[in-house]
Amino acid sequence: MSDIDDTEVPTPPSFVGLHWPGTLIERMGMEVIEHTAQRTVLTMPVEGNRQSVGLLHGGGSAALAETAASLAAQAQAWSVGARSAVGVELSISHLRSTRSGQVTAVATALHLGRTSTVHLVDIRDEGGTLISSARVTNRILGGPGWGQRGAGAPPVDSPTTV
Repeated sequence: MSDIDDTEVPTPPSFVGLHWPGTLIERMGMEVIEHTAQRTVLTMPVEGNRQSVGLLHGGGSAALAETAASLAAQAQAWSVGARSAVGVELSISHLRSTRSGQVTAVATALHLGRTSTVHLVDIRDEGGTLISSARVTNRILGGPGWGQRGAGAPPVDSPTTV
């Protein structure tokens, strides 16, 4: 029998419907549709996020992938009593292009630990075609015992409701 009482683990707050004024999330038009450590879904319009030849910019896809995985990692951080999560590695393959509509990123957990997370992020167009696939690693900061040998992490920017 376990000494851990799962009923006392706080539920991390959800980012669904929240906005971060003045951030890249706002600037690129990203919206949080679903948010848990195991699975986080974001959408982003192609309009305003194109490269000079009219295609969705690869950097836009990369920013969307890292944002989806980082928000999922933030939920994991809170569930283990930590303060924040920060991206430390991003690898993305651009498989197809798109010129219009919106794209959807789905971050799915491969590893949820006390000090790190790894998520796979698939980005699809409105027709369900896979546009990009990414793997993102996040470091969890500010957990129990963290910072005893160094400075603490800054708090996560506070989102606002619309």
